[in-house]
Amino acid sequence: MKLKVAILEDNKELLKDLHGNLKASGLVEVVAWATNSDEFLEKVGESKPEALVLDIELGGDSMNGIDIAEKLRLPVLFASGKTREFLSGIEELNINSNIPVEHITKPITLDKLKKILPKFIAEIETIRKSKFIYLDFGDTINNEISVDSIVYLCADKANGAESNNKQIYFNNRKPETLIDFSFTKMEEKGFNKNIFIQIHRSFRVNVDKILNYNRITHEIEISISNSAGKSERKLLAVSENYRNDVSRIRK
Repeated sequence: MKLKVAILEDNKELLKDLHGNLKASGLVEVVAWATNSDEFLEKVGESKPEALVLDIELGGDSMNGIDIAEKLRLPVLFASGKTREFLSGIEELNINSNIPVEHITKPITLDKLKKILPKFIAEIETIRKSKFIYLDFGDTINNEISVDSIVYLCADKANGAESNNKQIYFNNRKPETLIDFSFTKMEEKGFNKNIFIQIHRSFRVNVDKILNYNRITHEIEISISNSAGKSERKLLAVSENYRNDVSRIRK
């Protein structure tokens, strides 16, 4: 199936050309397009695209392309004539998110699209394949777990400093115990280091599950499913060494 994309371009003629070239590439299906942010956000809500193709500078608009990308958190291909001016914003979005971010400079020709779209689509497919990981718990092995359901992991303090067990907390099931699980080998188990960040010696947290960061108390707020299966808000301390990292993520 073709990748479903939505286009935002403030110039009507350029929007028409970009729409035509994307269709001619044979690699994507354009499901929504608009010339301003308000119309675009409304159409995206209706059409549910899998990726975005965004102009960055939107004349007279209250938002720019980077604002839109940060709001929607979907894979994005920036198509702009002023990419250099916004390069720092693109880099920051790329660093602080777990979505594919690419950019292409205007004029957007069919030849350019045929070169960059396969790479962009491949990155999206890689992310899709990594949405599930397989973990061994205390009494069951090879459990298929949605990455999006994992909120955080912490050291198993109940069993003392000698234990290498970890507790893993979810948003849709009771906590589990990971037996002999090392934080240093999380990536080998399928945990993406850009998604699960360290905020403390004892905590690794899914960045998408951070609800709030209190810069006075240096605590993050998360929501988990507790041992009774009920939703519960928790506060986790952020160590001094990791406060800048969390601040960049939670502006």
